[in-house]
Amino acid sequence: MITERLKVTCDKVVSHQQLACCQSFTGIPLHGKDILIYTHLDVGQKALSLTGHHGEITSMTFGKQNSPIHLCSASADYIIVWDMQECQKKVSQGELAAGTVIATLLGEVVHISFCFSDKRVAACSGATVYILSSQKEEIISALTGHLGSVTSAEFCPWNKDVLITTSEDRTFKVWDLNTESVFYQSFVLSASPLLSLLILKDNRQIIAGSTDGQVWCYSIRADFTCQLVTKIDLHKSEQKHQAGMVDQSVEAKVDISKPVLKMASFGSCNDFSDGEKKDERWLCIGSTDGLYVVDVATSELVTVLYFKDHLSLSVTMAGSWVFSDKYKDSVVFLVSSLFTPCVALLEFLLDDAGRTCAGNQGFSVFSRSPTLLESPLNAELKKKEPNNAKKKGISKEQPLVFHANIKSSGYTSSPRKLMFIPKTNAQKKQSFVKTKNKKGLLLKDYPEDTAAPTVRRAHLSVTNKPAYCFQYSGDGKQILCGLGDNSVLLYKSSLTGNPAVYTGHDKPVSCVSWSLNRHCWLSASHDQTLRLWTHDISEPAVIMGKQMFSKPIKGAQFYYLDKFLLLASGDSLHLYLYHVDVTHDDVKRYEHRSFVKLARCFSTSSGADITDLSAINDFFSHIVLACASDRSIQVFDMNKGRVAAEVPDAHSRAIHCITQNKGSMFSTQAPESYNLFLTSAVTDGVKMWDLRTLRCVRRYENHVNRCHPCSSTFSPCGRFIASGSEDNCAYVYDIRSSSYLHKLQRHSETVLSVAFNPATPQLLTGTLDGKISLFEPSSGVRLTRDPTSAAPNMVM
Repeated sequence: MITERLKVTCDKVVSHQQLACCQSFTGIPLHGKDILIYTHLDVGQKALSLTGHHGEITSMTFGKQNSPIHLCSASADYIIVWDMQECQKKVSQGELAAGTVIATLLGEVVHISFCFSDKRVAACSGATVYILSSQKEEIISALTGHLGSVTSAEFCPWNKDVLITTSEDRTFKVWDLNTESVFYQSFVLSASPLLSLLILKDNRQIIAGSTDGQVWCYSIRADFTCQLVTKIDLHKSEQKHQAGMVDQSVEAKVDISKPVLKMASFGSCNDFSDGEKKDERWLCIGSTDGLYVVDVATSELVTVLYFKDHLSLSVTMAGSWVFSDKYKDSVVFLVSSLFTPCVALLEFLLDDAGRTCAGNQGFSVFSRSPTLLESPLNAELKKKEPNNAKKKGISKEQPLVFHANIKSSGYTSSPRKLMFIPKTNAQKKQSFVKTKNKKGLLLKDYPEDTAAPTVRRAHLSVTNKPAYCFQYSGDGKQILCGLGDNSVLLYKSSLTGNPAVYTGHDKPVSCVSWSLNRHCWLSASHDQTLRLWTHDISEPAVIMGKQMFSKPIKGAQFYYLDKFLLLASGDSLHLYLYHVDVTHDDVKRYEHRSFVKLARCFSTSSGADITDLSAINDFFSHIVLACASDRSIQVFDMNKGRVAAEVPDAHSRAIHCITQNKGSMFSTQAPESYNLFLTSAVTDGVKMWDLRTLRCVRRYENHVNRCHPCSSTFSPCGRFIASGSEDNCAYVYDIRSSSYLHKLQRHSETVLSVAFNPATPQLLTGTLDGKISLFEPSSGVRLTRDPTSAAPNMVM
């Protein structure tokens, strides 16, 4: 909700001028040459008038310091710095308020800004940026290099000698003020000029906006080079935000230009149902038709406040914006009308944005209640009773001795002469089993402070077909590799030695999964079959054939501490009980004793086909996550046996990968971390979601994913995220930042699959051409390369 605190009618339209606003004061030009200063604490108080310019004022701004508060105003003749406290004191004494002239005749200044100590001022005039002293008339430096007029300039918050500028030449530059040289110059970003600039100190990012509603977010490295994090299109974000709205008016359907006039970043705090608080960071974008609030972490539009929806406001179309600092839970901003000589001081409550995006369903990956009596999770396999022969008639009397021969009492035998002979040469029997001194008998904690894997330790050429999927065993000692040549390889985690090869599928293997006890594992294929295998057995213990499923299996795994087999086919989620018995009768050698039984079948709420699924198997969890072809996320409550919630339009394309933060037996994370999960979609990057709110909490878009189903995964410590990419690289992200930490290069093709070792900091990658690479942290690692393929041990 927007409320109007002050309205000022000017003598002329000031729609394209830079106005001034801070926590305490508002500055508005009067008669072109004078300035009116209003106090926020009492907007009805008579305004303070400042005179001194001879030309028309084109821009003004307040300083960054709270005491004293400085105002800088610019015209074609002078640039003047005013001390607000001194000016108020002089006016109260009946004297004329005066300022300090710091520059003369610099031309039309369209933008000015203070540094964070208020000692320097940047003034943009034409294609030149002048760095001025705020205390005396002195030009410290003049920066030239843009091919068009400079539209904004801001000092770096953490380095006073760095300045960032945007220009009508559609680029931005990062300047070194000591040498007057350029650290970094961007490419041409848009067909429209760049108009506004914002620098975020917390995560060290640059946000630039253009006149056609495009917003770019770059992260600043230590050497002040920049890396693109994400891009936002206000038009597309608005259309997606309004997708669920019906009965839109004709005016809402008319395309309106959405220039990014001004931006500001503010924080807010929202409560979860369990009392926990989560900090939010909003990016407020002032445009012509209203205020756009964007979540900084996810780059998604949270809410839009249109001027036309607030009939009490004096402004219907904005020409310029200026934001003040956050005051308590509200933001105060000054807006000038685009077509009328009017300026309004407006206020917006940040809590309104939090309530708008709130959707807390109270879900948790941990089981909060016991299973219901009718729950599908209570299903059990009935044990087969032995086929005892039925007794017919009345049983006959049986003798007390059932043996045919009775042992003699010994009275008829000769007496024993030798009663006892001790064993004097007997060796002492050991009371314990001798064990070898092996490493790894005790669980070693996963190192929480280690660096991300970046150095390639091993490289194998396995096949010329894609490596579609990987999974480590729970102890991290073995790896399952599902390949496009219809086979599954079983490697040691070091990728040394010859792998065991399991064949039998008729099409590429799309999914592999270990059981929690590591006694068996499963593989699913595009041939609509699932096979359950055990160690060192050439044949699968269970084959679930084509006749059981109408469509290919899109995801399969063990579930509920290995009690069930969970798989998805078509629009259905299947829950199977299973029994594995690999023993054979010598007479009936080909009779299989393993079997499966369907416990329950679930369907998506929309009837769309499931594209992938994820569930926790390491502990009891009632939640199963599935993504569907209609771009939705389905949350199944297996305890109640129904779809508990749905997130529509989670991505712009169908999700091809969904994975949860499962941790491992070697690491311990905060309980809240296990409620995080990832989704990946072609052309739409990777999103991280929170199960407690079913909201996207962060977005990762640096990797390239245009057509192939590249997977993503969490590290066991929960600090990193890895994703495949189509630029022949794998990307490692810090979970707390949207920009990537490392770009793992030297892959020969698209990286399709990634997997972290649960026991040690290792990352495994698989490519479209069948190459497998193993990465480790750089410290203490020696790179070895095996370009030849390991000869497999065929298991037929």
